[in-house]
Amino acid sequence: MITPATAAPSPRLSASAPSTGYAVKSPLPGTVLAIKVKVGDRVTTGQTLLVLEAMKMENNIDADRGGVVKEISVQQGATVMEGDNLIVIE
Repeated sequence: MITPATAAPSPRLSASAPSTGYAVKSPLPGTVLAIKVKVGDRVTTGQTLLVLEAMKMENNIDADRGGVVKEISVQQGATVMEGDNLIVIE
């Protein structure tokens, strides 16, 4: 029998809630060649945010939606893995 004093605490969603906004994630591993926006820039759907080199090819990473760039999580020359957060748009 588990008493309330020994029961494991339930997880709190607010403690691990992501920051507001939409995170643009890296679709594949590579190196950031160029960042085309800066924090505070207004972007539109389809606008190129950064250029990622992967397997000797340059890949434009475009905005899936419009908004304002809230955060840039990488810098030019950084190596990123698939799924890494690159930019947050709010």
